[in-house]
Amino acid sequence: MHRNPLVRVGGLGVGWVPPLLLLIGVAAADANTGGEFRMISWIVLVPGIASALCGVWGTAVYAALAVATYFTVDSAWPHQYQSGLPDFILVAVGGLLATLACVVRVRGERRMLHIRDVADTTRRVVLRPLPPGWGGLDHAAVYLPADAEARVGGDFYDIQPGPHGTRVLVGDVQGKGLGAVETAAALLSAFREAGYHEADLATVAERLEVRMTRHRGHTAAVHGRAGGGDRFATAVLVGFPPRVPGAVDTVVFGHEPPLAVGPRGVRELPVDGGLPLGLAELGSGPPPVRRLELAADETLLLVTDGVTEARDRDGGFYRHAEEVARAVAADARNTAPRRLVRLVRDGTLRHCGGRLGDDTTVFAVRRR
Repeated sequence: MHRNPLVRVGGLGVGWVPPLLLLIGVAAADANTGGEFRMISWIVLVPGIASALCGVWGTAVYAALAVATYFTVDSAWPHQYQSGLPDFILVAVGGLLATLACVVRVRGERRMLHIRDVADTTRRVVLRPLPPGWGGLDHAAVYLPADAEARVGGDFYDIQPGPHGTRVLVGDVQGKGLGAVETAAALLSAFREAGYHEADLATVAERLEVRMTRHRGHTAAVHGRAGGGDRFATAVLVGFPPRVPGAVDTVVFGHEPPLAVGPRGVRELPVDGGLPLGLAELGSGPPPVRRLELAADETLLLVTDGVTEARDRDGGFYRHAEEVARAVAADARNTAPRRLVRLVRDGTLRHCGGRLGDDTTVFAVRRR
């Protein structure tokens, strides 16, 4: 953890410059004014400004410089014009208090840096970095938490290559906060194991449902219903069969259907949607696996409801499929995953004026 300088010029910390300029300015102004208008006592502001911009040792140095400068400048005046001991005590005590205030500020900064480091580590555990070409797929993702300080929320995604093909999971846990993060981590851990070992995508889907049910039961036993015992998650599970390059297998748990984006336009995949994960007991069974055609030049675009439910000032929803269709018609290179996620991200933020009402994930993937 490193504390970044608060004032920079060309990447270099220059927080020490403003208090130094003030120190010189006060001393020069006092030397060039009459005895009836002394300014040297204003030098007490120097360590105060340093405490906001510099480190503890820098503030202590400026406190000492302020005392030394006060004594030197004030002693140069005739006795009848000197500010004397009272203002000297003011400058000395002011420097001491400024140094103590800087200690408190720096400790708070270190605490915040530690919290941010923990949040970043949690995000890397839940949303692990995906190497380029992972699982034989070109991919790109944008994740924007509704709480920018939290850095991680209830949205989740991952790619899991294995002996039975590469599987992709994108989803959104109902609710917010640490409970949603915990649920997302539980589902991802189940997906990473089942997605690798299970030959049948339907079995992977069943394992996700079982994991969600077990997690809800544990949460309810520990915290009660208020702790998220009734939580559910929407998700899209996609399998890329290794011997069928022109198709994908899909299982949709109450989530937005994927879009196939290609040079010929944008189409919504005709999936068979089922109930969200955790609500299987309300239906007749898990959602079916459906095999769909996906051309080699088509990119699969998956988003969470942070995109589909983004509203403008008039309450209108963001139509990301329409904007993507226009962009692809103007330039077929926009079908590339990286371009596609940037396009949807920028469109979402523009539409809602940067005020995200929910965690937002944009994920694009296609075969290499």
